[in-house]
Amino acid sequence: MSNKQALRDLQQRLAQRMQAAREQTQAASWLAVECAGVGLLFSLKQAAEIFTPVPLKSVPYAQPWLAGVANLRGGLFTIVDLAAFLGLRDPREPTHQQQHQHHPQGARFVSLNPELNINCALLVDRLVGLRGDDQLVAEPLDPNAGPRPRFAGPRMRDASGHAWQQLDLDALSKHEQFLRIVV
Repeated sequence: MSNKQALRDLQQRLAQRMQAAREQTQAASWLAVECAGVGLLFSLKQAAEIFTPVPLKSVPYAQPWLAGVANLRGGLFTIVDLAAFLGLRDPREPTHQQQHQHHPQGARFVSLNPELNINCALLVDRLVGLRGDDQLVAEPLDPNAGPRPRFAGPRMRDASGHAWQQLDLDALSKHEQFLRIVV
């Protein structure tokens, strides 16, 4: 019971910090998450609410990375398994299929800002916290890395040496593959 209360307190503190960060005049602030062990950064201007996972309804004939649909605060949202969409995890693994009904501890849904005009939430493995631009240093682009999708922003590194990939959620929400949910 105390774990549930501690989790609620953490979510409430993160929501308050996200709101405060939106109201400040910073160049950018980031929500740091992990998917399949990879650190990702979402702009606080493009991310909205954080939800504890709820049971999902499956969508027939959908891409394997579309986890399902869920009722989040009275709204119907498509839930995209971000790790599967990005190719970080095989969406057809048996443990992955079970995950949609019994989400691992720490998993969260992060909804996209309503201004992006898409009722979608991203399934992430865990929240790491908030990051400011002053805590991150851009890494040089690897010339041998090959093409990158438009939604992949710069790679960053924090003071502890942890690598972070910025994701432009607006560009992601307009990406052709992201919009093509039917198999």
